[in-house]
Amino acid sequence: MTELLRGGRGADGQGVDIRIVDDLIGELGTLTPLPGEAVVDLDGRLVLPAFAEPHVHLDKAFTAGLAANQTGDLQGAMASYSAVASMRQGDAIADRAMRALRLFVAAGTTAVRCQIGAGRLSGVTAIEALAKVREQVSAYVDLQIVAHVGVPDGGAAGHRALLHRALDAGADQLGGNPFSEDDPDLALESCLEVALDRGVELDLHVDESFDSVTLDRVAARALESGVRVVAAHCVSLGVLPDSQAKEIAAAVAAAGMSVVTLPMTNLFLQGRDVLSAKPRGLTAIDALRAAGVQVAAGSDNVRDPFNLVGRCDPLEIASLLVTAGHQQPVHAAGMVGSEARTVMGLPAGGLVAGAPAELVALGADDLGDAIARAPGDRLVWHRGQLVAQTVTTTDVPF
Repeated sequence: MTELLRGGRGADGQGVDIRIVDDLIGELGTLTPLPGEAVVDLDGRLVLPAFAEPHVHLDKAFTAGLAANQTGDLQGAMASYSAVASMRQGDAIADRAMRALRLFVAAGTTAVRCQIGAGRLSGVTAIEALAKVREQVSAYVDLQIVAHVGVPDGGAAGHRALLHRALDAGADQLGGNPFSEDDPDLALESCLEVALDRGVELDLHVDESFDSVTLDRVAARALESGVRVVAAHCVSLGVLPDSQAKEIAAAVAAAGMSVVTLPMTNLFLQGRDVLSAKPRGLTAIDALRAAGVQVAAGSDNVRDPFNLVGRCDPLEIASLLVTAGHQQPVHAAGMVGSEARTVMGLPAGGLVAGAPAELVALGADDLGDAIARAPGDRLVWHRGQLVAQTVTTTDVPF
């Protein structure tokens, strides 16, 4: 099966036609329709590789009205959300996740890695719910499930048992926040042990506060164990002296780790106890990239006690990377696109023959315009199939 996308523009501003063959990009250039071939006229839209979301808590999405964060910080969010988690309402979790995924796909996101809670309060209810959602949306978006596991009653043995149970319930990878536990090193060892036993990677929350510096310890154990580790947040790295940040970044690179920065949620949560100049809630992106670390960016939380806003749109995250992270638009786009896909273990994609036909066409002048304006006009292809189409009309009488 072939389909011709005609009259698009690449990020370099040059016009391009794209022929999709099954689920791959077959050829690019100035192309003529084949006999009987379906043709989509892009009308000069900007065509980019589809976006990817490497870190989002779909089980928590849209719960801001159910659990008010009284203090506005991470501790307040965790305390308020505990009541929601204890409800174990699988159907409600699935409904909220589907609502978020519809927004992500409409925005041009065809791969999502979600962090789903499991622990003493919620068991594996949310993971079971998301496993069913994954089946329902498989034709529209690649959904990966990370079990965000807290240490339950029962200590290390109970922790390992719950990690196994989460994988059996449908999780693809294991996660958690070991350094928020009573015995951080033991929690990390349990995660590594089960990951090795089951042949999965770890996607961990690391250093979600400015006074916690544990990324170097995670890197050391990742290198020793051989387990592939993705570290999210890592906000304290962004406030360390340059020399120390470079040293830790080098250790992360040596361990083969990747890092996911989460600007929206961490800008919301971090630094509330500082009355003067607020520190930025981003990791040391430039130091990590200079060391050769793959750095992606994600939404983390969407309209819940951890982050009261969010549109499930990677271009919103890219805009924050430009503004708060001082990234050039091309790098910001990569961090929510090809680099995010690489962190997720997927082909990076791109506008090249043989790449996966994961594409988004936007009504934007260029890459900078797309990030600045986040246009509503978008067409989205997943595995070579058009899965979302939003066409906007604006009428201004001057």
